[in-house]
Amino acid sequence: MSASGGGAVLEASGLSKTYRSRAGDVCALRDVSFSVEPGAVVAVVGPSGSGKTTLLNLVSGLDRPTGGEVKILGQPLAELDAEAATHFRRRHIGFVFQFFNLIPTMSAADNVALPLLAEGLPWREVDARVARALDAVGLVGRERRRATELSGGEMQRVAVARALVMEPALVLADEPTGNLDSVTGDTILELLCMASRRANRAVLLVTHSYMATAYADRILVMRDGRIVEELTPDERSRALHLAGGAGVGGSRGAR
Repeated sequence: MSASGGGAVLEASGLSKTYRSRAGDVCALRDVSFSVEPGAVVAVVGPSGSGKTTLLNLVSGLDRPTGGEVKILGQPLAELDAEAATHFRRRHIGFVFQFFNLIPTMSAADNVALPLLAEGLPWREVDARVARALDAVGLVGRERRRATELSGGEMQRVAVARALVMEPALVLADEPTGNLDSVTGDTILELLCMASRRANRAVLLVTHSYMATAYADRILVMRDGRIVEELTPDERSRALHLAGGAGVGGSRGAR
C-alpha cells in the first residue's frame, strides 16, 4: 500500500470514544474528523484531558472507537483482526514516544533493527537499512553504544531512526520533545519533520510544546474531546493560548 496516488494517508471520520464504568460514562472524544496528506505535518495541541491521547490510541488502532472510522492508506482499521492490525501497524506506522521506549541493554543499532527483525527481513537488508537510518539522524559512530550510554537527545534520535526504518507511510509522534531541553527538542523536531517530508510521509504530532507547532503545516486545537479550531503555523501563538499556555521548550508535564 502507498499514498503515492495522492489520497490521504490518514482519514478520521466522526470519531467518538466513550469509556463505560459503574461510576458513569466518560465521553473522551466527540465526533472528530480530519485527514493527513502525504508529506504533511499536523500538530494536535490541547490541555490535559482534551482527548489527545485517546485520539492517538484510536488512529494507531491500539483502541477501537465507539463511533466513527479510521482509515490508513484507505484501509479501515476496524476490519483488521488483532494479528492483522499488529502487522499493519508495524509495516505502515512509525512511533516516536516521549520516553524513547528503547531497550536499555541493547545497542542503538539493535534497537533500530527490532521492527525489521519482527518482519523477518534478511540480515543483509537489516544491516543496510539500520545503517542508513542511523546516518540520517546523525548517529554514525554511535551505532554500538548501548542506550544507557547515550544522552537524551541521542536516545530520541535512535527512536526517530527506529520509527523511520520500516519506511512507514505515517509517523505518530507522542510528545517527542517532552523529556528534552528546548535546543535538543528543536533539533529532533527538525530532523523528524525534514526526513518525513523528504520521503513524503505523513506526521501526526501530539504535543504541549509551542515550539513544536512551528514545524506543522496545520495545527488542530482540542478541548473537551473535540477539535475546536484549526490554525496555520502563522497563528501558532494563538494555538499556544488556546492550549492552555504550553511552554516554549519541551514540555515535561503529563499530557
